[in-house]
Amino acid sequence: MKSHHAMKWNALLLSAAVAITAVPWQVNAEPVSAQQQTAPAAFSILPIDRAQILAGQKLDFRVELNGAKLKSNDIKIQVNGLSPDKYFGKSGTWTSSTDLSTEYTIRDVTFKESDSIVVTAETIATGKRTYSRVVYQVFDPSKDTALLTNGEQAKNVVLMIGDGMSANIRTAARVVSKGINEGKFKGWLEMEQMDAMGMVTTSGMDSIVTDSANSASAYATGHKTAVNAEGVYPDNTPDPFDDPKVENIVELVKRTRGMSTGLVTTADVTDATPAAMAVHTRKRGEQEAIASMYLNEANRPDVILGGGLEWFLPAADGGKRKDGRNIVEEFKKEGYTYVTDATNLDKSASTKSLLGLFRKGNMNVYYDREYTQPNNAEIVGKDTDQPTLMEMTDTALQVLEQNKNGFFLMVEGASIDKQAHTMDFERSVWDAIEFDQTVGQVKEYAKKHPDTLVIVTSDHGHSLTLNGTYNTEAAKGKSGDELRELIGTYADSKFPTYVDANGDGFPDNPDSEWKIAVGWGNMPDNNEDYLANPVPISPTIQDPNVKDKAWYIANPDKDPDGVHYTGNLPHDEGQEVHTFDDVPINASGPGSRLFSGYLDNTDVFRKMVTALKLDASK
Repeated sequence: MKSHHAMKWNALLLSAAVAITAVPWQVNAEPVSAQQQTAPAAFSILPIDRAQILAGQKLDFRVELNGAKLKSNDIKIQVNGLSPDKYFGKSGTWTSSTDLSTEYTIRDVTFKESDSIVVTAETIATGKRTYSRVVYQVFDPSKDTALLTNGEQAKNVVLMIGDGMSANIRTAARVVSKGINEGKFKGWLEMEQMDAMGMVTTSGMDSIVTDSANSASAYATGHKTAVNAEGVYPDNTPDPFDDPKVENIVELVKRTRGMSTGLVTTADVTDATPAAMAVHTRKRGEQEAIASMYLNEANRPDVILGGGLEWFLPAADGGKRKDGRNIVEEFKKEGYTYVTDATNLDKSASTKSLLGLFRKGNMNVYYDREYTQPNNAEIVGKDTDQPTLMEMTDTALQVLEQNKNGFFLMVEGASIDKQAHTMDFERSVWDAIEFDQTVGQVKEYAKKHPDTLVIVTSDHGHSLTLNGTYNTEAAKGKSGDELRELIGTYADSKFPTYVDANGDGFPDNPDSEWKIAVGWGNMPDNNEDYLANPVPISPTIQDPNVKDKAWYIANPDKDPDGVHYTGNLPHDEGQEVHTFDDVPINASGPGSRLFSGYLDNTDVFRKMVTALKLDASK
C-alpha cells in the first residue's frame, strides 16, 4: 500500500503537469524570472555521482536546486527509495542561499555498510520536470581484505607525495643522480625499486586539470572535489568553511584506531597538500584559518614540520595573522615541543608531539639550501639551519612510532612542483632527488618495521619534456638562436657527462659539458640559455604597458642572451602550468600489491584504508 506521502506526491505531479500545459505557473514557487528562463534550474547532489564512500566515513549530504527558489514540499529527494531523514535517521535543513536556489543539507551522516546507493532529486515546480540521479558505491575494507595475502595488515602508512612529479621529472632525476652510459642507467631511483607499481589519474570533479588541493584531497578522503578545495564538496555559498565535509585520513585514523598522525613538507605546512590531509575548506588560500584548524582535537596532527611560520604568528610578532592569535603558543599549551632549526629538531625525537616551523614562508629548495652552500646567503638569508626533508622525516618517524596503535605520516617534496612552475629545471629536479633519498630512508625504516606500508606517488603532472642533451662548452660566446642549434637530438644527443665525485647523489656541476636539454609542453613567453640559474628568478613579468589586466611577457632579467620562446599559454598565465597526464605510483609493504595497475586518484585512499583494515564504523 502506498504511503500517504507518496500518494500526495503523485497527486502533486499530476495536478502540476496539467497546470503546466495551460499556464507558466509553478506549484508553491516564486514567479519565473528572466534569469530562470535563460538559466534552467538544475540539481546538484553532493557527494557526486560514482563516489566511492567508505562505510562509516562521516560526511555531509547536500542537494541543491540552483535556478529556482521553492518550498520543501515541491522537491522530492530519495536515498534508496527513502526520504533522507528516514534513511539517515536524522533531520535535514532546508535553506535558500540565494534568491534563486533551494538547498537541503544533513550534516555528519554515514553510510553504514557496503551497498550500492541511488540518490534521486526531482521537481516539476520549475515549469518542467527537473531531475537528477547519482549512484554511490559504499565499500567496507573488511570485504576487500580478500585482496590481501596471508592475513597481512598495515599498522603504519607513510604516504609520500612528490608534488608535480610527473614521469619525466622522475626520469630526469634518474639521469642526473645515477647517470647513463651506452643506453643503460647506472642505477635506479629508490622509488623505482619497490614491490608494486601503477599509474594514477589526476583529474578533479570540475576540471580535467587539477591543482594540488583537490588532488591531495582525493588521496585524503577518497572523494573528488574542485580546484582549491580541501576535504569538502563545493556548494553554492561564498563561505569557504560551510561546504559539505568529508572525513579525511587524519580524522579517520585518530577517531577509529587512536593512531598518531604527522605532516612533513618543504612548503608552508598550511599549503595545499598537507592541509588537505587534515582540514576542510573550499579555499586553500585561507592559510590563517588552516593553521587554526590544526588545533582542533579531531584533526590535530601529532607532528607538523615545514615552513609557513608567518601563518602562526600575529603581525606584531612578524607574522601575517590578522586575528592577533599566536598559534605557536597555543600549540605549546597543548603540550607540543616547538623547534625552528635543524639543530633543535635533532634533539626533539623523544617528544610526544612536535611542531617545527623553519621559515616564515616555504622552505628554501635543496639546490639553494644545501647544494650551493656557503655561497647562497642572498637567497637563504638568516635561515641557514633549515633541516633537509630526510632529517624532518627521520624525526617524524621517531616521534610517531611511540604510539603502539600505529601512525599515518604524509611526506611532501613540495618544490618539485613550485620550481617546475618557474621552469627552473635544476631546482625542481634537485628537490626530486632529495625526495627520492627520503624515500630510501623510509624504506630502510620499513625494513625494521615490516608492518609499515610505504606509498610513493605524485598528485599531478608538469609539462617538462626531455628533448636531448646540450653542449655547454660549444655554447660559450654564443647567444639567442645560436644556442638553440646546440641542442643534440637523435644521434647528436650525447650522453650527459654529470660527475658525482663525492657520491652524494647530486652532480658536482649542474652545467657539465653535456647536460640534459629540457623543454616545456606549456609555457609563457620566456628566455632560456639552458644553464642553471644562479638565483631563483621568475620567467615573466607583468607587461608595464598593460595596466588593466594580467598580461605577462618574458622577464628581461632572466637569461637576456638566451633564446626567446613565444609562449603557448594565454597571456594572463605567468608560469608553466599543471598537466593532466597520469602519474606513477609505487608501494612496498603490507597491501602494496593493491597499488598495481591503473588507479583513479580516489582509489589510493581506498587501498590505504583496505591495507589498514580500517573499520570506520567505530
